[in-house]
Amino acid sequence: MAVITIDKVSRWFGNVVAVNDISMSIGPGVTGLLGPNGAGKSTLIHMMSGFLAPSAGTVTLDGAPIWRNQEVYRAIGLVPERESMYDYLTGWDFVLANAELHGLPDPGAAARKALALVDMEHAQERQTGTYSKGMKQRVKMASALVHEPSVLLLDEPFNGMDPRQRLQLMELLGRFGAEGRTVLFSSHILEEVEQLARHIEVVVSGRHAASGDFRRIRRLMTDRPHRYLVRSSDDRRLAAALIADGSTAGIELDQQERALRIQAINFQGFTTLLPKVAKEAGIRLFTVSPADESLESVFSYLVGSR
Repeated sequence: MAVITIDKVSRWFGNVVAVNDISMSIGPGVTGLLGPNGAGKSTLIHMMSGFLAPSAGTVTLDGAPIWRNQEVYRAIGLVPERESMYDYLTGWDFVLANAELHGLPDPGAAARKALALVDMEHAQERQTGTYSKGMKQRVKMASALVHEPSVLLLDEPFNGMDPRQRLQLMELLGRFGAEGRTVLFSSHILEEVEQLARHIEVVVSGRHAASGDFRRIRRLMTDRPHRYLVRSSDDRRLAAALIADGSTAGIELDQQERALRIQAINFQGFTTLLPKVAKEAGIRLFTVSPADESLESVFSYLVGSR
């Protein structure tokens, strides 16, 4: 059970503030780190992995500071966004070197296991300079896994991977999370984050914007109406009954979808009102679907509000 704690952390480069007074905890399971380009995601990951010191605040793993702490490094695996590889080395040499640097009792066995995990055995004797971007991503993943870390930090790990490779990596990360490892990954592909991460951390302009399950985050956004797509046995009568209540801000009859598009300004009030009104009027509800409770909608709201 490994927990990374970021406490009032800032990081600046000269006059540029990349991370501004951020506090968050990353625990076991899979966490998605989101933010627009330049939000500070890579800077945070570099501080969590011990490659960068915070300018203010502390970054700890189970209470121990990460910066310049060799013992903590043994528990962390990092997959950076940048290539930063020695192109003349084979995939095998690259992963084996990392196993040896960690002082593992059987570096060869560890390297073989890590390469097998990412399905790179077939190309392990080739120089990494001949690899595609997706292959380089996978061999970087193998080097990060070679010492079986309890914490895995991945910066845009899906870049350059084809759909099959992405599915394999998502399955692998999901398995690690289920085993109790602490997995944090950043990605600009929101669909992948939505499928894989139960918990998200959102950073906007160097500041912490939101934390938790994205559906819960959406429901806490009381300043934005919740949008629903509702199909029933009598849409017009249902609309007339709902519009009279103060929990709705607007109702539109979508002829093409044969449904109502409803804006609810009171989430709890609307979810209680809808089944009650339908029952009293003898109207059957066929579909009640949130239209803006996706991760993409939540992310756009958070970014747009900054």
